[in-house]
Amino acid sequence: MKDNINTANKAVGRWVLIGIGMLLIQVLLGGVTRLTGSGLSITEWKPIMGAIPPTNEQEWTYSFMQYQKIAQYKYINAHFSLSDFKFIFFWEWFHRLWARMIAIVFIIPFVSFLIRGYIKKWMVRPLITLFVLGGLQGLIGWIMVKSGLNDENIYVNHIKLAIHFVSAMILIAYALLFALKMFIPDTSKLANPPVRKWTMFITEFTILQLIYGGFMSGLKAAAAAPTWPDINGMMFPDVIFKHGIVDGLFFNPIGVHFIHRLLAYIIAVAVIFWWVKAKKLVKQPGIIKRIIYTPFILVIVQVLLGICSVMLSSHIQAGHFGVFEWFALLHQLNGMMLFLSLIAAWYIMGNKK
Repeated sequence: MKDNINTANKAVGRWVLIGIGMLLIQVLLGGVTRLTGSGLSITEWKPIMGAIPPTNEQEWTYSFMQYQKIAQYKYINAHFSLSDFKFIFFWEWFHRLWARMIAIVFIIPFVSFLIRGYIKKWMVRPLITLFVLGGLQGLIGWIMVKSGLNDENIYVNHIKLAIHFVSAMILIAYALLFALKMFIPDTSKLANPPVRKWTMFITEFTILQLIYGGFMSGLKAAAAAPTWPDINGMMFPDVIFKHGIVDGLFFNPIGVHFIHRLLAYIIAVAVIFWWVKAKKLVKQPGIIKRIIYTPFILVIVQVLLGICSVMLSSHIQAGHFGVFEWFALLHQLNGMMLFLSLIAAWYIMGNKK
């Protein structure tokens, strides 16, 4: 009987891990969509019929004409041909299609596992919560897109972009915690409340950093200061609060850039000190040890990727996916993995039951 329970748990756990992998790809597709300037190419939200792209020249012309009504086309892409439009349309369409595929990968196995008795009573609420959060993520994404579908804004609102990104990471983190219950028994936890509190402190700072990463992306703030370790020749730019504290913290590209760097240094130092303490708790090799070492490795890589991205940002070319864009995408991926590694570390520090 115990073997059957373990088999069921592992099957459900693997299914959720596949979903997490697909969600991570979805966020990266969002990054590609942003870096290619494709996010506003589809001006309508059709959750069902939107899975089918234009199938003939008349439909393509209609979609292109809708795009021509917004500020992004008028002010920066007025030179676009229909062929150019099809390129940016593809990335936004594929981003939305992948979201629909995630829903299918969730629903079909869920029904199958339910029929086979793999879904236990305690699993139902978390799984429904995951489904609801996934649906809300689609709605949040459309609200974000709508902020750029007008005659004034060239890009989407950077705050709504950050909300879309961070809400996706919260969804993935929730799924990861659920999956960890399938693979790591409570008896294997390290049960260290002080280190667990320190882990949560760093995780909270990392969430704040992810928010500012969204701000950086939405404001195109990397290119505002393509130098390191200084910011355009200054360690503390005097233009940050030129128009007030609120503007400096949330709207000024240089201010956002400065805060993003500062948070990176704080998190890096905090993770290193945390790792020195946490690694002493592990007595033998295995998944627990790997979880403890992962944040240390990822935070070092993240700082290096951030520095490279900043210094390459002066080479940005509109409509060209070059070296900067690849580094920016890797920076985003590594940042997501760092956040999730801290979530896993927080989980294993919990009490044994």
